[in-house]
Amino acid sequence: MQNWLPHLLHLTDPTLPVGAYTHSNGLETYVQQGLVTNGVQAAAYIRNMLEHNLPYNDALFVVLSYRAAEANDMAQLALLDEECTALKAPQELRMASQKLGVRLVKLLTPLVDNNDFTVVMRKGIHYCLAYGVYAFLLGIPLKEALTAYYYNAATGMVTNCVKLVPLGQQEGQQILFTLLPGLSLLADKTFTIPRQLAGRCSFAFDIRSMQHERLYSRLYMS
Repeated sequence: MQNWLPHLLHLTDPTLPVGAYTHSNGLETYVQQGLVTNGVQAAAYIRNMLEHNLPYNDALFVVLSYRAAEANDMAQLALLDEECTALKAPQELRMASQKLGVRLVKLLTPLVDNNDFTVVMRKGIHYCLAYGVYAFLLGIPLKEALTAYYYNAATGMVTNCVKLVPLGQQEGQQILFTLLPGLSLLADKTFTIPRQLAGRCSFAFDIRSMQHERLYSRLYMS
């Protein structure tokens, strides 16, 4: 067994207490507006997020932060954090990303020894960036770390769909199972994305994430 595998399982464990379960990332708006009401629509929503949003945003920033950590470039990590903040237009998504990052750093700082990066990250850093740094510090290969990041995102969206649409647990697992073969391909795709395309947004997703702030009733914080 690879020595890094248990660390990867820990880093991407959906039960890791960083508060991810409190965020739907805009899905709650789609459900309330009647745009995602069944398993077919839920699967399409998740697939579109994985294929057209994440590769240009958080997943790409995982790659960039991993490489910054690899180069021991703390200044670049700080710049990536500023860029990530600027590119997240919906306030709730921006705050959620920062809060999850802060919690991940707080959780792993006592467990992972690297004082240089700890100083930078304690000031506050987005979750995707913190994930990339810790993946490097834990000796996890980038391809495997990124594939697992996509898996973690997929499981989170499936769980939210099961709760919000709602879907049965079996239907949710069927959706997740069909997504599994493509996760490694998504990681490969992310490596080929030109740097200047970082932050390419999906307008409908951003708009509905902003609308979430004004929903009459909400189960999630974003």
